[in-house]
Amino acid sequence: MMNSDELKSLQGPLKEKYRENPESATIILKAQGVIGEGISCKVDTGKALVEAGLHPATGGSGLLACSGDMLLEALVACAGVTLKAVSTAIGVDIKSGSVSAEGDLDFRGTLGVSKEAEVGFKAIRLSFLLDCDATQEQLQTLTKLTERYCVVYQTLAKGVPVSTALSNNQLFILDNPVTLSGL
Repeated sequence: MMNSDELKSLQGPLKEKYRENPESATIILKAQGVIGEGISCKVDTGKALVEAGLHPATGGSGLLACSGDMLLEALVACAGVTLKAVSTAIGVDIKSGSVSAEGDLDFRGTLGVSKEAEVGFKAIRLSFLLDCDATQEQLQTLTKLTERYCVVYQTLAKGVPVSTALSNNQLFILDNPVTLSGL
């Protein structure tokens, strides 16, 4: 089990390096997948190969991972790791705990049934159930710092520009196709 001093000794040199050389703190994280058979995509997570497909609400069998579930799983993983790091750093001992995320989706949007129905999550709720001796003030600090430092949480909460490229002589940016031969 890691304590605050051990965490600080691991992160201290990195923090100093990033202060002295801010450019070294910017890295590119990547994900890669291969379009699979039927309506699926195999994603290499670095630890295992996950095959994603349609959610049953859109015609899927339920045998393949749903990308919406994977998004929530990424949020749970990141928030859980961040909460544990923050609690370690501030000296709050978490004996055990669980993290859950749930999101509301209206599948009419993604299936093109209704233009009024949004495509994507309308709301996401993240919750923690902790067994710890933290005070109410410490719990508020844990919540605030977990929200502040969780990469996936901040990405979802703030939103970021996303661009798309398709290399078969067409480029799609924000759903507007542009023929590359005309550029």
